[in-house]
Amino acid sequence: MITNELNRTETFSLKAKLSDYSQLIKMRLTFTVVFSAAMGFLLAFQPTTHLMDLFWLVLGGFLVVGSSNGINQIIEKNYDKLMHRTANRPIATGRMSVVEAALFCLVLGIAGVSILSLTLNPLSGWLALASLVSYAFFYTPLKRISPIAVFVGAFPGAIPPMLGYVAVTGAIDSIALALFAIQFFWQFPHFWAIAWILDEDYKRAGYRLLPSFEGRGKRSARQMMWYTFVLIPMGFLPFSLGISGLASGFVSATAAMVFLYYAIKLYRSCSDKDAKVLMFASFLYLPVVLVSFVIDKI
Repeated sequence: MITNELNRTETFSLKAKLSDYSQLIKMRLTFTVVFSAAMGFLLAFQPTTHLMDLFWLVLGGFLVVGSSNGINQIIEKNYDKLMHRTANRPIATGRMSVVEAALFCLVLGIAGVSILSLTLNPLSGWLALASLVSYAFFYTPLKRISPIAVFVGAFPGAIPPMLGYVAVTGAIDSIALALFAIQFFWQFPHFWAIAWILDEDYKRAGYRLLPSFEGRGKRSARQMMWYTFVLIPMGFLPFSLGISGLASGFVSATAAMVFLYYAIKLYRSCSDKDAKVLMFASFLYLPVVLVSFVIDKI
């Protein structure tokens, strides 16, 4: 009887610890980022490419992104306590110490960069390291200083599809830069829509993320609209560079026009409801576009 009770306690404790580590690395966000890298890999895929390299890309990318997300929470631990959305994070609540989190993130980061460098190519490792450092140590501190943080954060956020492409080619060419550019511009309406919805929560921690100092208003919505508009012609970049067909260009342009439609709706209404719809549209836009490029190439 006592043994069974101890086993149940140990099982519960293990599940709780695994849950905390999952929260620390932001599991769902990490998988989303790795998905973009995998799409970049498949776009560069050649008959001579080893499928095992995709496994190493996913594993190494997962570890690096998880590490950067964890470092983000270490730096923001005192501010996470102030927001409803983040108050239950393991470091903010004290369920996990800073030392434990830091050691875990250090191991993840070193392992991830090493895997990418040694199993794929050195440039992949350097890109991953640049993404980790710029996200954790440049974007994160800037969030409480200026809205320019979103611009700075868009650089590491746009690296994954380029990293996936470079994992195959070993070089940054025009196609790699095109993939980077599409994800770079997508991030602005995507992140600002989230910042709009969570504006009150962000203000509790002193974050300034919307593009205009007026906050949720016409000026911020106008900038979302313009960045979304840029995605329409960008959808034809892979076609113009010869990596995918015209069909995916039309799919991408159509997805961007739908995305723009919801950005215009937000501009007209400046309502939280339309910001939420725009956010969900941004969630759908990127996978639809990247998958269409891959399918069209095949």
